[in-house]
Amino acid sequence: MAVNAKKVAVFVVVVFVMYVIITDPEKSADYVQIGFEGISEAAKSIGDFMTWVADGGK
Repeated sequence: MAVNAKKVAVFVVVVFVMYVIITDPEKSADYVQIGFEGISEAAKSIGDFMTWVADGGK
């Protein structure tokens, strides 16, 4: 039976993330915070763009 490459890649990523969390939880928390800040900024930018479009692109 052939193993799906996507499943193997996901497994490797999950194992790596678990390793990082277990070995250095403070650094992991920093990474999560950076990720959420990035998502927040992206959502804000999309909101600003949609407001600009709704205002007629002025």
